[in-house]
Amino acid sequence: QVDLVESGGGSAQAGESLRLSCTASGRAFRYIGLGWFRQAPGKEQEFVAGITRYGAVKYGDSVKDRFTISRDNEKNTLDLLMTSLKPDDTAVYYCAATSSALIVRTDRQQYEYWGQGTQVTVSP
Repeated sequence: QVDLVESGGGSAQAGESLRLSCTASGRAFRYIGLGWFRQAPGKEQEFVAGITRYGAVKYGDSVKDRFTISRDNEKNTLDLLMTSLKPDDTAVYYCAATSSALIVRTDRQQYEYWGQGTQVTVSP
């Protein structure tokens, strides 16, 4: 069992930055894969970024070169630094964990544990 709690959401103007954090408890953090997903109103949930237990990363096309995912295995935290924000980034952002830890999983069905979500709103 892994419990995930996101924080850091809020409002920003286009072009600004926000940092999301996810704190995990339960199963050994360093052995799991992690990811961020988001869901905008009326749209399907979208893969944002993922990171393996060894730090390999992958990004969704819409956030590549703007967002950075990172993990701290000592603090049991997962971060998402979002820069050059756009109104299209407005969504509820979810932290997720998977037992599949050696490659980045982009399919939400491969993540067993989810946080409650945090809202990010970007205005023009």
